[in-house]
Amino acid sequence: MAFFPVLLLLSVVQRGSSQDPDEDTLAVPRGCGWGLVRPYTLLCDLDSVWGVAVESAAAGGALAAILLGLIILCRLHHVSEAEKRSGVGPILLLLLGILGLFGLSFAYLIERDEQLCLLRRALWGLLFALCFSCLLVQGVRLRRLGSERRSPGGCTLTGLALGLSAVQGIIAAEWLLLTVLREGRAACQYLPLDFSLACSYVLALLLAALGAASFALCGKTRQWRCNAVWLLSACLLSLLLWVAWVGFYLYGNAWLGRSPDWDDPALAIALVAQGWLLLLFHAVPEAHSCLCSPPQPSAPDYFDTSQAPSRMRETSFDEDIPLSHRQFPENQGYGFDENTAGLRSAGHHNGNTAPRPSAPFRSNVYQPTEMTMILNGGAVSSHIVPSAPPTYTGRQLW
Repeated sequence: MAFFPVLLLLSVVQRGSSQDPDEDTLAVPRGCGWGLVRPYTLLCDLDSVWGVAVESAAAGGALAAILLGLIILCRLHHVSEAEKRSGVGPILLLLLGILGLFGLSFAYLIERDEQLCLLRRALWGLLFALCFSCLLVQGVRLRRLGSERRSPGGCTLTGLALGLSAVQGIIAAEWLLLTVLREGRAACQYLPLDFSLACSYVLALLLAALGAASFALCGKTRQWRCNAVWLLSACLLSLLLWVAWVGFYLYGNAWLGRSPDWDDPALAIALVAQGWLLLLFHAVPEAHSCLCSPPQPSAPDYFDTSQAPSRMRETSFDEDIPLSHRQFPENQGYGFDENTAGLRSAGHHNGNTAPRPSAPFRSNVYQPTEMTMILNGGAVSSHIVPSAPPTYTGRQLW
């Protein structure tokens, strides 16, 4: 597809070299000062601004499609999920079709001849069928992912898109054989209605892609709904564009009295607009969805009160603890400390010559710890000696 502009220019150069050079230098348009002469003066004619605008838009779109395709190929090894890898093949095929649309628009910036008209009529429907077939298989893929959470392989989807677009190639070949070879008419002499009817299969593919995108939007899995929304937007805008250019091509030019002169601008603008529409509304979002890394699971923040309570918070830990180990587990360390302190102070008496209670007696008395005091709201059990002064930690001392 990328060699179409080169082939067109070579064919035109070969035809222009056989003409009389005096005819080419008769009238050089304003802006063509770099040696460009007929038949491709629209590439530089500043009096016909639409040619320069279409040329710039087509060149920019072709460059963007090539860069996006290279990015996808370079980062393909980072795509590990099978659901995302299945969409890479249709995206690359769509970028190839978009590149062909931009390249074919240059054929409408060159004056007509027999070979150029054959190329226009053969590739117009084929390139559009290739692009709309990719949209259709993407809709089928998203529908399968939304309902069954699995997708056909990328090779299967690519082969299906190529098979659907080959039907339009057969239709275009039959049309050329009937009109040019059998009836002997010139390739450039055809009715606009015949040209539009030859693209009826392309319009059927677009309507099928629109239906597939609508069904994909109704899937159960919400992960792929964003892709379905972008696909549905691309199909709707493409349908509106086709209604606009077909209506203008069939009736608008005749109503304005510009029927033979504005035919090529209408078709060239339709090619460039369709290429940019598919690039911005489907190729770029789908490539971003395929290449982006999956979100990493983050640890729950137990101090964030705005989050919903997790299962760990709702579960009662006392249900999993045996009854024999539930009663005051923290007092074991406290009793051990008190027991050790009592053994160290054995045999000593205070100033009132009264012996301190022995360690066995003190170890059997419940002594609340700091955590128990906090949980109980600072209340002290009634069996603790009331005259014992509390420390700054809330522990009762003897």
